[in-house]
Amino acid sequence: MTATFDLVLKGGTVVNQDGRGRRDVAIRDGRIVDIGTFDRAQAGEVINCKGLHILPGVIDTQVHFREPGLDHKEDLESGSRAAVMGGVTAVFEMPNTNPQTVTAEALADKLARARGRMHCDHAFFIGGTHDNAADLPELERLPGCCGVKVFVGSSTGDLLVEDDAGVEAILSRISRRAAFHAEDEPRLRERKGLRVAGDPSSHPVWRDPTAALMATERLVAIARRTGKRIHILHISTGPEMDVLMANKDVATVEVTPHHLTLEAPGCYQRLGTRAQMNPPVRDAAHKERIWHGVLDGTVDVLGSDHAPHTLDEKSGTYPDTPSGMTGVQTLVPLMLDHVNAGRLTIERFVDLTSHGPARIFNIARKGRIAAGYDADLTIVDMKRSEQITNSWIASKSRWTPYHGETVTGWPVGTFVRGMKVMWQGELATPSSGEPVRFLETLA
Repeated sequence: MTATFDLVLKGGTVVNQDGRGRRDVAIRDGRIVDIGTFDRAQAGEVINCKGLHILPGVIDTQVHFREPGLDHKEDLESGSRAAVMGGVTAVFEMPNTNPQTVTAEALADKLARARGRMHCDHAFFIGGTHDNAADLPELERLPGCCGVKVFVGSSTGDLLVEDDAGVEAILSRISRRAAFHAEDEPRLRERKGLRVAGDPSSHPVWRDPTAALMATERLVAIARRTGKRIHILHISTGPEMDVLMANKDVATVEVTPHHLTLEAPGCYQRLGTRAQMNPPVRDAAHKERIWHGVLDGTVDVLGSDHAPHTLDEKSGTYPDTPSGMTGVQTLVPLMLDHVNAGRLTIERFVDLTSHGPARIFNIARKGRIAAGYDADLTIVDMKRSEQITNSWIASKSRWTPYHGETVTGWPVGTFVRGMKVMWQGELATPSSGEPVRFLETLA
């Protein structure tokens, strides 16, 4: 009997837009062609997924892979290897590299570097600046570009547009949704004296909730004036969530696993500068309000904000230490542990990591388990308990703030366009990543 399908994933619990149920997934030429019950003779290859959950491929829409210029911390190969080891099938990479991704040439260079080296599918943000605002309508439509990213508060690197006029000049010109790091830079400058040498718990005192709220309120107002769409990254405060809930017509919302999992002051006492992030991890009241935004639908996506630095760099004395931690490889297991703890449903997890990214970024053929879509799939064992360790981390930095933590729910397979890239902790098909395509920029 001639095989009808290249591959059938058999007997797993499929979670997609119509709920969950035990079904087979049939794949041919890198795409899903049917969902149902199929005979083993119909497939060239059958993988037994009994007892496992088959999810649409997890899309991490905020990672920093540091190449070019900072690749002693991370590069496109190592960062994408960490992604697929953690069940992530596609990533959107940030522009604060060296050189910054602010020109067509810099974007083309990243795409060339990714070719034959990245293990997952990928796209790159163009950084919005005062100098390139006039060029952004063309830049944002280039193949491999997921949109424009603007820093209104400083973080790693020196990409910064802190003034309302500069932000308005960018938003008024572009047509796609723009992503923002929202902290008010003048307030951060004013409050630098509140940093306490050697005390990273002063980080959220310096970069306080008001700095985040001020920037988010400004961005919503500019979006309304210009009639444009904005995406606010890594929300860390309760008041921001209230503002964004009231402005869902112009603003979409990202939260991170670390803001949902870590908590001040304990994380700073336990981890020191390894818990240092921008915006900071805050106290229990803010974490609770962020969780409320997850549950009431205000939040659209989960992004890891994977931002690695070496342990030597992180082991300095605060505030002379960089902000950032690894996250792309731990996104799935951390959040599945939250699912098992009853904090959210697996359907909501899928919405935040697959449906949500596809919806707000208009990704072509990704984000669903449905006929005609790319066979990007994250296979997880919801009953498997594992300890997260530094030795498991594939990032060049080789550390995680969750070292020693035991979680329940574990990624066991990563399929990218039908290719088995990771299976049971082993890299199976290396360097198969291709640029993500977007409905707004299809030729």
